[in-house]
Amino acid sequence: MSSAAQLANDIPISMISADLAVGRKGLGSVWNGVIPGIVLVAMITGVAFSAHNVSGFALFSPMILAVVAGMIYSNVLGTPAHAKAGIAFSQKRLLRFAIVLLGFQLTLGQVVSIGAGGVGIVALTLGATFVFTITLGRLIGVDAKLAQLIAAGTSICGASAIVATNIVTDARDEDVTYAVASITLFGTVAMLGFPLLAPVLGLDQHAFGLWAGASIHEVAQVIGAGFQNGAQSGEIATVAKLTRVALLAPMVIALGLMARRKSNGDRPSDQSGARPPMPWFVAAFIAVVALNSLVAVPAEVKSAMAFATTIMLTMGLAAMDLQANISQLRSRGLRPLALASCAFLFIGGFSLMLVKFA
Repeated sequence: MSSAAQLANDIPISMISADLAVGRKGLGSVWNGVIPGIVLVAMITGVAFSAHNVSGFALFSPMILAVVAGMIYSNVLGTPAHAKAGIAFSQKRLLRFAIVLLGFQLTLGQVVSIGAGGVGIVALTLGATFVFTITLGRLIGVDAKLAQLIAAGTSICGASAIVATNIVTDARDEDVTYAVASITLFGTVAMLGFPLLAPVLGLDQHAFGLWAGASIHEVAQVIGAGFQNGAQSGEIATVAKLTRVALLAPMVIALGLMARRKSNGDRPSDQSGARPPMPWFVAAFIAVVALNSLVAVPAEVKSAMAFATTIMLTMGLAAMDLQANISQLRSRGLRPLALASCAFLFIGGFSLMLVKFA
């Protein structure tokens, strides 16, 4: 004991003070680094969830409301400089983890339940819509990265697909905002209008559910439209939509390979450089789907995961729009909006043709 006391007495007071100062500096750097930004993003997320419970706003998911709230805050009050690091953390890390957790909403058994024909309709619609949107975007002069985001949001699963695609395309935040806004607009039109067309088009509950699941943008919008036409229609629409979500993984992998090939082609052979990263989160998403298919995950756990996924996606989108500039959005003009509208008409018409005549 006396030797320990002697050792303590031998430590210079200046060294202890320096260590304490370093500790305080470390805590201060954390506070000045990510915490203020995360707190701000969490506040925007809270506003979005609260607004979702207000009559008249329930049609819009918290993710979409967070886009609006974040953009208003950014362009009216301005985003504080000391919050940038936390906003970037929310935009990148949380979004990747949220996409992994999406796997808890899907099993291979659900995909099989709509049959080989249903899976074929979903896959063919997705591929055709993506190629159509990219091609049309090139023809009318829309930026390639923005066209990819609109194509992914329309053909796969709305805002979630836009976020996942942007990890490999690395578009500007304003492009992500533009894509989410346009997808929200036309997805809402589909959610409200498609059920009214079911009797006109002669679609029974099975056919309408497959059409809605194969063509409407957001998962929440698909559920809203599907169950509006009946319970069977809603269940089929949900499964068809989740099948599209499952195809998010191969689509992002394909885009990553394309980006890597383009990067290698653009770089001189004698020049080394960073290669576009392959999305690790896609492999994790596939692993979670496999786990969810093989292991009986309790319903309470799945529900908690779904809620956590929604929160993290909402925080990620709020973070993006805290850095969005409306003037830069206006500078994109109407061509991207025209592209999104044409993609919406194409996916609706193409999937309907397959459902009716396949």
